[in-house]
Amino acid sequence: MRYFYDFHIHSCLSPCADNDMTPNNIAGMLSLSGIGLAALTDHNTCKNCPAFFEAAQRYGIIPVPGMELTTSEEIHVVCLLPGLSQALAFDEYVSGLRMKLPNRTDVFGDQLITDGEDNVTGTDPYFLPAATGISVDDVPSLIKKYGGIAYPAHVDRESGGIIAILGTLPDIPGFSNAEFYDSSKREEYSDRYPLLRTKRILVSSDAHNLWSIRDKQTYLELDAGPDDGDKVRSALMELLNT
Repeated sequence: MRYFYDFHIHSCLSPCADNDMTPNNIAGMLSLSGIGLAALTDHNTCKNCPAFFEAAQRYGIIPVPGMELTTSEEIHVVCLLPGLSQALAFDEYVSGLRMKLPNRTDVFGDQLITDGEDNVTGTDPYFLPAATGISVDDVPSLIKKYGGIAYPAHVDRESGGIIAILGTLPDIPGFSNAEFYDSSKREEYSDRYPLLRTKRILVSSDAHNLWSIRDKQTYLELDAGPDDGDKVRSALMELLNT
């Protein structure tokens, strides 16, 4: 079955995202955009994924729990998990390796944790996007322990992109996918970095505000029907691991 997707979206828990990026607002915009399969990927946390699951299911969207991990090299990596239990366990592990720098809300913005009705239930006091103690080389084997998949985020962007930071695209075992922000740059980057031609290319919005959630553009074919979210997520993990 064909699923239009967006696997890189930030909620109000990411300080760089608007406060109106609540789980229900995101789900509503995804529905209007024709997206049927979507991941919430806040910086170094999965704590709004339970609320996103609740909101997405109300709108008929299949939710995927995720995280945009900042490695020790300050490279951004999209991490997708097969279910909430694995995501929250991964969140707990990453939390122990985060830099505990107090978040300055006046400079960086709020970091709001919500419930499934968009009620604010808490905040994260420490600046979420800061580098963790996890090296990019270790991410593929680490995420595998939680049944998930990881790949470099927005390889075509300067901020947090693996190519911009390292000056090249290294051949790291376990990274079988790569994300583009701008699909029109795919040929240019593939010519400059031929290793990209061996990767499955995913294109996602990296949305930090509601108007940045794009209308349906890219899709995956998965051997699972939309009536069973667990099977769809399992099929997604299997596909992205090949």
